[in-house]
Amino acid sequence: MTFTPCLLIPIYNHWRSIHSTVERLAAYRLPIYIIDDGSDETTQDTLAGLVSEFPLVRLFRLPQNEGKGAAVMRGMHEAFQEGFSHALQIDADGQHDTGDVPRFLELGAANPESVVCGKPIYDDSVPLGRLYGRFLTHFWVCIETLGLANSDSMCGFRLYPLAACCKLISRVTIPTRMDFDIAILVRLAWEGLSFVNVETRVIYPHDGLSHFDMLRDNVRITRMHTWLTIGMLPRMPRLLWRKLFGRNSVRSHWSRLAERGSVLGLHTVFFCYRVLGKRAARLLLYPVVGYFFITGSMARAASLDYLRRVNKWRGGGIPEPGWLECFRHMLAFGQSGLDKLAAWMGDMTARIIDFPSQGEFERLLASGRGAVLIGSHLGNLEMTRALAVSEGRAKINAVVYTEHAQRFNALLMQVSADFGVNLIQVSQLGSDTAILLKEKIDQGELVVIVGDRTPTSGGGRSRVSPVEFFGAPAPFAQGPFILSHLLDCPVYLFFCLREGEDYRIYLEPFAERIDLPRQQRQERLQGYMQQYARRLEHYCLKAPEQWFNFYDFWRQAAASSSDKA
Repeated sequence: MTFTPCLLIPIYNHWRSIHSTVERLAAYRLPIYIIDDGSDETTQDTLAGLVSEFPLVRLFRLPQNEGKGAAVMRGMHEAFQEGFSHALQIDADGQHDTGDVPRFLELGAANPESVVCGKPIYDDSVPLGRLYGRFLTHFWVCIETLGLANSDSMCGFRLYPLAACCKLISRVTIPTRMDFDIAILVRLAWEGLSFVNVETRVIYPHDGLSHFDMLRDNVRITRMHTWLTIGMLPRMPRLLWRKLFGRNSVRSHWSRLAERGSVLGLHTVFFCYRVLGKRAARLLLYPVVGYFFITGSMARAASLDYLRRVNKWRGGGIPEPGWLECFRHMLAFGQSGLDKLAAWMGDMTARIIDFPSQGEFERLLASGRGAVLIGSHLGNLEMTRALAVSEGRAKINAVVYTEHAQRFNALLMQVSADFGVNLIQVSQLGSDTAILLKEKIDQGELVVIVGDRTPTSGGGRSRVSPVEFFGAPAPFAQGPFILSHLLDCPVYLFFCLREGEDYRIYLEPFAERIDLPRQQRQERLQGYMQQYARRLEHYCLKAPEQWFNFYDFWRQAAASSSDKA
């Protein structure tokens, strides 16, 4: 979907505030649809002046006052007919902070199938009656959607996906007055749309004009909740299924996905391992992984998507992966966590590590040259770092993103004080990081970085390029390859895969140095990234259940491709 937004303002007699609102919005250079809901002559004259003053204003008029909802739906229809994908609704009375428009648009571009909803932050100007009424409405909306619509149900500052909205309003009757914002949110939740929240400041100007009638509109809202609650009952099985097993379409950057599991759960597994041993801890993994398998709809969907891509890439002949394979995928992740614990506790021995390329690795160490080892989230790199630290054979500096797996890393820190040794935590690969790592390389040390995660800064969309990965474009970070170019040293690929009860380390030369000449920079960079993706494919096929990226890896390519360097 191409993201082509516009602005939408319903208006009824707000002639005092509309000019300043449009003036602020005009700075964003987006078409502004103003829908006049049967306003008086003074407002009509003001709006006619706006059309002359601001070329991007598109004015439509309802012949008589039909309500805010009617005006918004008319604007949606007009904008969709003219080819716009999204409409950002904003009130005409100056309540909403126009400075937050870019935040709505950024989230809309990243989540084009979701509704981006304002989550109001009120000051002292909010009437207490309105505030208490909102809490009551949110309670009923939670019941009507079984908690699926976890956004503010009354805020009129929203970015709507027009295709879904126009399809809905052409099929069902949506209330047209003050109950519109609530009703369309519930209906869109029933249709399976997801919601993204944006905190935004909302004020009630002392001279503002409100059309909310405490008696009539509260009666309308009460009547609407009654019908929505009744309408929820036949939909309850489908809503329950979606809540437990449905796919969340929000395309959050991987680092902003909350690390699942509690500190208590992590320490329970650790305690079981220490007291009862590895076998008991492995048995405990089954109910723990089962819980996250049932409740983790996003991770489950991402796992199935990946496993099915691998199956298709192999050329068929193997049954289509289902929930059993997905569970095994998650169980393999849990097992890798136990092995990391064992390694940092000193319980792993070199006897179970097969290292066919050990001779080449020894020659690298003997040369005294530093090198970059580009790994991935395939297998168990952290375990090999633990072994290297315990044996003192090589000084390995691991570059990790600070926002990920903080709870598990904190547990490993408690297990072994050596865990934090040479662990370089960053939010992005900037010049400061390059200078620090250059010193490490010049001292003959090794730098390990993964190549299959996008950077956390800038929403994860900076310094990223899409390359072919299992038959479709997927976003890979440019950072590891640009960094290797700046460090001017040999580059190796590095994987550690579990094979039965043992592990095997794969080390292969990637480039004597990453060369990025100015005139061919992007072409060469793209080539290195594609080469890495092809080798990652090769090793994923050896152990498909050991690639631990439980988020929607491929779908982020659309958001990333617009920010190619």
